[in-house]
Amino acid sequence: MWRGRFDEMAGVRFRDRFEAGRLLAERLKDLVVQDGIVLALPRGGVLVGYEIARALHLPLDVILTRKIGAPFNPEYAIGVVAENGFVSVNRREIELGVATEEYLQQAIKENLQELTRRRQLYRGGRPLPPLSGRTVILVDDGVATGFTMLGAIAAVKDQQPASVIVALPVAPPQAVRLLEEKVDRIVVLLEPEHLDGVGAWYEDFHQVDDEEVLDLLRKAAEEHAGSAPAEETTAT
Repeated sequence: MWRGRFDEMAGVRFRDRFEAGRLLAERLKDLVVQDGIVLALPRGGVLVGYEIARALHLPLDVILTRKIGAPFNPEYAIGVVAENGFVSVNRREIELGVATEEYLQQAIKENLQELTRRRQLYRGGRPLPPLSGRTVILVDDGVATGFTMLGAIAAVKDQQPASVIVALPVAPPQAVRLLEEKVDRIVVLLEPEHLDGVGAWYEDFHQVDDEEVLDLLRKAAEEHAGSAPAEETTAT
């Protein structure tokens, strides 16, 4: 297991998601890529992933997951649903009475519907691209619990990639420990002990809309179209 972070950045904030992506790309530039692809979690993760894909000369696509939020706080994840139908729930939260089974089943149904909508919007209804034997870099703009990223990891591993790498600007140590057990490599720039929301670590953390995501996906595809990636390269 390889793990890297910027300890010297503790206490600082990123200017925006694009800067975070460029800094992550620097940490990944020695990466040996086997038919690589960057898969970003919409919406904010696409801005980070765009810079990584551009720097490493890799294609960019989205990986669709939705967290199941707690009734009292939608931002607090008690589970996750992925576009391939994968569902994971923190059963301890249910046992503690955080949410009922009825609430959970309704949330799963609604999230699957939203994933179908997003797949149609972002990929024209197409499923994930073929990932077997490929190097997959999973990217988001940060995680709090890690549940949403776990769903992405499960969806990707379902296709048996050569390796799975997670790249995050910010995540608390407990989330990093959770994720690093599931992947081949994880790179996190900031690991604050107390994460009062991912947005607190950015100067600009604007609400990203679907049009911005679509624009970056189109732009990334156009920029990558002229290049013919080798079977195995070292990103520099």
